[in-house]
Amino acid sequence: MKPSERLAELNIKLPEPTAPIGSYVPAIRSGNHIFTSGQLPMRNGKLVYAGKVPGDVSIEDAADGARIAAIAGLAAAAKVAGGVDAIKRVVRVCVFVNSSPGFSAQPKVANGASDVLAEVFGEAGRHARSAVGAAELPMNAAVEVELVVEV
Repeated sequence: MKPSERLAELNIKLPEPTAPIGSYVPAIRSGNHIFTSGQLPMRNGKLVYAGKVPGDVSIEDAADGARIAAIAGLAAAAKVAGGVDAIKRVVRVCVFVNSSPGFSAQPKVANGASDVLAEVFGEAGRHARSAVGAAELPMNAAVEVELVVEV
């Protein structure tokens, strides 16, 4: 099944890529790979989850934020690729978590991003990953997600 068909089956509509809040582009192609800039959990131009995990934002909500940010990253990559069906596989995912002191369950948050990519791409959605605790993130976002995909 094509990724576009799987997205439709999952009732996921790729959003328009979020406009950069700095001097960068949402995604760029180099050879057979597309690298996305960090994506925040945004809906309709508004940040969905803000604050420290788990102090201000639950692990479950942060994982949902990672899912939202991964879908935004997929949208940015698809725009550069010429459509989501041009993406052959997800290579790498990096999830930054705005972590409360002592929090060490970043992988549970990152699963929100990893799981949706596997749902869309199947085996080709399985990837290498980092889940990193951060002291602060842009706009006080709870999570930020970067993708590397192969085209």
